[in-house]
Amino acid sequence: MRLRPLAFALLITCLAAGPVRAVDPPYQADMERLSEILGSLYFLGPLCRPELGTDWRAQMADLINLDEPDDDRRQRLTGAFNAGYEAYARLYRVCTTSADEAMTRLLVEAEKTARDIHARYAE
Repeated sequence: MRLRPLAFALLITCLAAGPVRAVDPPYQADMERLSEILGSLYFLGPLCRPELGTDWRAQMADLINLDEPDDDRRQRLTGAFNAGYEAYARLYRVCTTSADEAMTRLLVEAEKTARDIHARYAE
């Protein structure tokens, strides 16, 4: 049995398309940045401001659980968190003036990013 050229082309197109992925929510890039920031804070917090006692990893886990992402998005958020942690772990072993300044800037950016996500996308 011969396939018609159009049917054959359609079959090839479907097979070549690969797996279908869910569409990211519009706030995905902001969530990935927030995840990266929280990973950075998870490293810098105990180093520079242990008195704050904030568990940034637990905060990240709560954010992920509330967002209920699919496996792909969950992995990207976790990867961004780990990348943020590793970026500062490569640079600092003790709290320096620049590490403390970075932490201050990250705290400001985290608050702004979280507020922006909530203001624009919360139900």
